[in-house]
Amino acid sequence: MSHGAGLVRTTCSTGAALGPGAGSGQLGASPSEGLLDPVYPRTHSALLKAAQMVTLLIAFICVRSSLLQWTSYSAYTYFEVVTICNLIMILAFYLAHLFRLYRVFTCVSWPLSEFLHYLIGTLLLLIASIVASSKSYGQSGLLAGAIFGFVATFLCLVSIWLSYKISCVTQSTDATA
Repeated sequence: MSHGAGLVRTTCSTGAALGPGAGSGQLGASPSEGLLDPVYPRTHSALLKAAQMVTLLIAFICVRSSLLQWTSYSAYTYFEVVTICNLIMILAFYLAHLFRLYRVFTCVSWPLSEFLHYLIGTLLLLIASIVASSKSYGQSGLLAGAIFGFVATFLCLVSIWLSYKISCVTQSTDATA
């Protein structure tokens, strides 16, 4: 059964993934089908990922560049590790959708892996932000980093909600129909 020469897009956690059967034989269907997805940076998911990356980078810089003596070195090292790891993983998912790597690596369930990353990363970021804020009494740079950590946690929670809503609820309604 032919779906025509057009590209069929469905909504998923990134707003740019192809639906089932849409990618078979249609990779060169239109001139906009190149290596880079020109539409993805303007989607809500991409803007949310960019906001997460910016807040995580600011949180990391605030904690890293604090000149005051740290009250708990291990707490802030943990905060730095969690923020930079989350930043790198969000950047990896952003680039995977920007360069359409989900078409190449079809063995990976991209919505599920993104959902699990946000679930685990958000929990670790929330713990790190709570610990950093409790240890940063009187140190404004460290407190600012913890506040940006909480903002990034909220943005990650929004991503969890959107990812769950799109991947899990859509699959359950498809199974019952």
